Amino acid sequence: MAEHTSSSITIEAAPADVMGVIADFARYPEWTGEVKEAEVLSTDDQGRAEQVRLVLDAGAIKDDHVLAYTWTGENEVSWSLVKSQMLRSLDGTYALTPVAGGERTEVTYRLAVDVKIPLLGMIKRKAEKVIIDRALAGLKKRVESAPQA
Repeated sequence: MAEHTSSSITIEAAPADVMGVIADFARYPEWTGEVKEAEVLSTDDQGRAEQVRLVLDAGAIKDDHVLAYTWTGENEVSWSLVKSQMLRSLDGTYALTPVAGGERTEVTYRLAVDVKIPLLGMIKRKAEKVIIDRALAGLKKRVESAPQA
């Protein structure tokens, strides 16, 4: 990934529970705020999403785009842009690290976004940071409030 922004948060749940929420795209509109619609277009042989269409409304940025997902083991998922109205590129990763014997999870979110409209690098990084922080806070709230299996 080229220049990117990243941040981490610790969630009071096992990595499998956290990844379960990350992989449940149909429920993104319930906890992400910016995602208004999510539709899995294709899945791999393990039933994990390969391509997902997302409709976003993040105030100034409204977009309908498709992302391709790559699953690395049980604790990492990366994505890249397939098509978009407003974005030139979007590359991201969720990496999960077990903490405290696997009862907690450190989630690191890396993101690099390039929009079709010109933005100063500093403004772009700040926007990436806001997106990451909101996503991590939403993920933490969603995972920690969900009943554990």
